[in-house]
Amino acid sequence: MPMFQPEIETLPRPKLQALQSERLREQVAYVYERVPFYRRALDERGLKPSDIKGIEDIHKLPFTKKKDLRDTYPFGMFAVPREQIARIHASSGTTGKPTVVGYTKGDLDIFAEVVARSLAAAGGRPGMMLHNAYGYGLFTGGLGLHGGAERLGMTVVPVSGGMTERQIMLIQDFKPEMIACTPSYAQTLAEEFKKRGVSPEEISLKYAVLGAEPWTEAIRKSVDEGLGVQSTNIYGLSEIIGPGVSNEDVSEREGLSYIWEDHFYPEVVDPETGEPLPEGQIGVLVLTTLTKKAMPILRYWTGDLTYITREPGPSGRTHARMAQIRGRTDDMLIVRGVNVYPTQIEAVLQEIPEVVPHYQIVLTREGTLDEVELRLEVAEAFLRSVGHQALSQEVVAADPRLSQLCEKVARKIKDNVGISLRVTLLNPGAAPRSEGGKLKRVADLRKL
Repeated sequence: MPMFQPEIETLPRPKLQALQSERLREQVAYVYERVPFYRRALDERGLKPSDIKGIEDIHKLPFTKKKDLRDTYPFGMFAVPREQIARIHASSGTTGKPTVVGYTKGDLDIFAEVVARSLAAAGGRPGMMLHNAYGYGLFTGGLGLHGGAERLGMTVVPVSGGMTERQIMLIQDFKPEMIACTPSYAQTLAEEFKKRGVSPEEISLKYAVLGAEPWTEAIRKSVDEGLGVQSTNIYGLSEIIGPGVSNEDVSEREGLSYIWEDHFYPEVVDPETGEPLPEGQIGVLVLTTLTKKAMPILRYWTGDLTYITREPGPSGRTHARMAQIRGRTDDMLIVRGVNVYPTQIEAVLQEIPEVVPHYQIVLTREGTLDEVELRLEVAEAFLRSVGHQALSQEVVAADPRLSQLCEKVARKIKDNVGISLRVTLLNPGAAPRSEGGKLKRVADLRKL
């Protein structure tokens, strides 16, 4: 596939590493002089900027964690005076104060550049129309994708999230070739088109850029088939820059996304010890910004679980690739002493054709015992095949084929994930749906 910046995206590894080393040295000296948090952190380790000779020394630097950003709220991590900040974004702040991030004009140029690279990798071309259904506002998704699409030369429809009726109308009337949204919302749109009798062949969309929440190959398949697109994964987080840290190439779609390593240096470390892990081994993704000036970040502990490889990809790009996120360390559920990630359960469901990957995990506790209920939609074709229009508890209890399906799902999850749970079958469309934002698949009602 054509690239936005082929001279950078295919830079030989020795030259890329030399560029990373130069930029890391400059970044460490920059934050030491400008950010009190980093001066203290380096002093506590007995480090001076001159101790960092190259990218091979990055492990000497301290980690930065989300708590550090909250402790310095709102502007304590900024490396430039507030008057030089061109834009401010922030996380949702659902667990207290939000994490605040700032951008200089130069940072916004970098933001647009890496998103343009990502959209080009995803199939975007100058002159195409992007239906941007990421939320605008403090969330980095909407404005981030917008700026990158304009840099690439695309026409942007800034529809934002929600208002599904309007989304359907605009897609049918404007006929965009590409859509950007969360994977769960892409599923919602696919279902709405189906309800209206609009086949995938009648939808103008050809490419979907999906991110902001973990997703699986089962979801990719349902989106591709439902919207008639080729979907790719875009990865990012506001603390680093926003969307555009990495993206899959649409010609590959192997679940590996290219990280734009000239701007963001990736590591994978052990979740318990913080020690670097070899390529191919799953651990916590750690990212260092090499070029950001408003709010540079050293070794940011993302909490996202993945692995990386530096083997060149089929597209000819030389930058490292990261696997799709397996889950987050803070999304991990501990159920009767077993560590469980929702994506593990989703991967099991992918192998069961009688159900679809629309579900909710509900956790409760009676006394000291955790109880897990998996509320799971059945596939419409299966429901028809067993001769039912709709499900109820009485119908499930009376039909051995339905009760056997519950047992089958529970057994496969027990065998693959290691937890016992109760399966409740739902009618098609009954599980929670995304209305444009991130979908919450877990309801933890335990009082721990």
